[in-house]
Amino acid sequence: MSQKTTALPQLHTAADVAQALGCSEWWVKEQARRGRIPFTKPGGSYRFTAEHFAEITRIFESRPAESSAAVMPVSRAGSEAPRRRAVTTAVTVTSLKARTPRRARQGQSKSTAA
Repeated sequence: MSQKTTALPQLHTAADVAQALGCSEWWVKEQARRGRIPFTKPGGSYRFTAEHFAEITRIFESRPAESSAAVMPVSRAGSEAPRRRAVTTAVTVTSLKARTPRRARQGQSKSTAA
């Protein structure tokens, strides 16, 4: 009689994931602690499956934005595109006045009371 054995998923440590990502072990643990990356925590330590690792790489993946503005015309030698000027808005400034220090206030009340 043969027993069927199921393959258990291999669990990787935070150090293994950090080495694969090229970052520090602390960063991996911090991201897991903050709930930003998937993990499992058997026995109180962070562990990661191959699926977790694949999802982590997808989470931090960056893709170029797809827009028509992405294609920039090449400027000709000697001519520069006009620069945009910063838009300034009128801001109402409120003048602040400092309070009289406590010592000075106490001194005034003593002199006025006497």
